[in-house]
Formats: sequence, C-alpha cells, structure tokens
Amino acid sequence: MISRKNASISKFIIHKVGNKFNDTKNAFSDKTVDFDEASYDLMLPFLLRPFSSAVQSYRFNHHANISLNEINSYSSQIFNDDDAFVETSKHIVTHLYEQSTSANIKTGDVMVVMFEGIEFNEITTNALGIFKIENKVDFFQTYLENNSYDVLVQRGISSKKVDKGCLILNQKDTEGPIVFSVDNNNYDAQYWIDRFLNIKYADDANNHTQQYISFCKEFSSEILKTSYGAQEQNTFLAKTIDFFKENEVVNIERFKEDIFEEPKHKSLFDDYKKTFEGEQNIVLRNQFDVAEAVVNKEKKKIKTDIKLDTNIQIKLNIDAPEASSEYLERGYDDEKKMHYYKVFFNAEA
Repeated sequence: MISRKNASISKFIIHKVGNKFNDTKNAFSDKTVDFDEASYDLMLPFLLRPFSSAVQSYRFNHHANISLNEINSYSSQIFNDDDAFVETSKHIVTHLYEQSTSANIKTGDVMVVMFEGIEFNEITTNALGIFKIENKVDFFQTYLENNSYDVLVQRGISSKKVDKGCLILNQKDTEGPIVFSVDNNNYDAQYWIDRFLNIKYADDANNHTQQYISFCKEFSSEILKTSYGAQEQNTFLAKTIDFFKENEVVNIERFKEDIFEEPKHKSLFDDYKKTFEGEQNIVLRNQFDVAEAVVNKEKKKIKTDIKLDTNIQIKLNIDAPEASSEYLERGYDDEKKMHYYKVFFNAEA
C-alpha cells in the first residue's frame, strides 16, 4: 500500500484531452501550475487518496518488449530528465487521445504530476501521476454586488474522487516499474488499463490470492447457488475466507479436502476451474502465498444474505462458517408446497 504522509508535489501541469472519434481537439499548457497554499493542501490528498487503500499493483505490458510501452517510455524520460516534464506530458495526452476510438469516451482535464516522498514497502521514492477528470459538478458561488449578495451556478471538479488515475513509481522489481491504477468511471474496460497504460497485474501473492478468491466467488454463484441454493453458496464462501485467513500458503488439494465433504463437489469444482481459466485466459496456481490484505478487502465485498421471495432475509455471519450447516436447516413443506428454512438458537440477541 502507498503512504502519502511525507508526500509532496514537485511538478504539476494540466492539459485538456479531446476525443479522436468525435474530432474534438486537445489543448495544451506550456507552463506548470504554481499553487497557492489552499489549492495545494486540497489537491495533494485528492490525487493520492485513491492509492492509500490499493492492494494490487500492476506492471507494464507489451507484446514485444516493455521498453516499447509508451507510458513506460514517457515516465522514464520524465524520471531521468527534469527538463522533459512539460513536453513529455503533452506526449502522454496525445497518446491518451489516440485511444479515444469510441463516442463513449469522454473528453476531460488531464493532470500530469510529479510526486516526491512516496512510501511503498518501506522504500521512499518519487512517482509520476497521470489523472483524467471526466465529470464536472455544479456548485453555487455567492458574491457581493451593490451591497447585496447574489448567487450563481458554476461547474468545477469535485474534490471527492478522481475519475481515472495511475501512479507510476520510480521503483522496479524483476517485472519492471511498479504501477497502481484506479478507474471510477469504468464505462470502457479496455480504454484506460489495456490501451492507454497497457498494464497487467503483477505476478505476486496479491494477484494469485485475488484470482483464486474471484474464482471461488464465481463457482459459488454459478454452480453451488444454482444447484444447491444460497445456503450452500454462503457456507462455501465463509469456509473459503476462513481457510485463507488461517493459512499462509494455499494448496489447492488441501483446500478441497478441507472445504468439501462430498466427492461430487470436488469434481464440480475441478470442472469449473478449467472453465474459469479458459474464460479468463489465466492459469490458477496449485499453490501460492496468501496476501492477507487482499483477503480482508475481498471479505468486505462478500454478501452472505439469503433473500427469499416472501420478503424475508437471513443474514449469515461470514466469520462463523460452521453456523450455517449446524444451525440452519433447509427443507420442503408438502402441505404448503413451499421451501422453508428452520433456524436453531438458544436466545435472541
């Protein structure tokens, strides 16, 4: 995760990017922004806040050599030559413009920023940030005229969140420069990640953990819930999270032995794994280190409610994987011609 407690902005420039498809043009600045104190104090956390909770990182990608990746090349120029910042930032916007091959892609403000004092994995480094602001919000501005206050509506950038952004650290590992990305307007999944940045997830514990939990969620939804109901689905997810939290290393064979009681469920799991790998064009590892931060983040996203068509919901505790099978019983009432759940308990909380 990124720490911004000692971070600062050393260079900042704004350009406007058009849309190639609609033939709207770019507009470039020739000088960097000179902040006043109030603007600076608001801008710094606004830009870096999205990366404070980022768990997974990316690496540059290219079919031939990552040195030929445009953003990798431009960021290297900026890191290695202080005088290249303004002109190279224009090249970055032009590259972004070339990716707007659809009417759905929005024009906007592009902020190219050099940060100092970024902390990552106990290392302090500088970083290049590229941000695209696509949506403006209306706000009221009051002003004094002829001894009376009046009001008018203006449009500006919301300080709550950036629409799209990336942070390229001046720090490498065996796969290349470390990159973080955020996209809060994901109307075109390929535009920002694949075509503009051309990045892929790092081949690390974070990615392996994320992929496997995503697979388990898909299996629970597509197979278990469809064939056996929401109780079976939620019990499986709770056991999965519990297994990941209790083990530093996941071995798939041991995972199946621990989670599934019936051999047919293991077969369904193995069959769906092949389907998932084919659809996602990935290969899930049979053994990998667990990334605790990813597990905690994914755990918050999992919903374990059983929603019934009689306007009743049963909420299961994901931290108690055995409770569902021990205290919740599913059956069918022949007289009412309806399914039912029987819940056992000692006292109401």
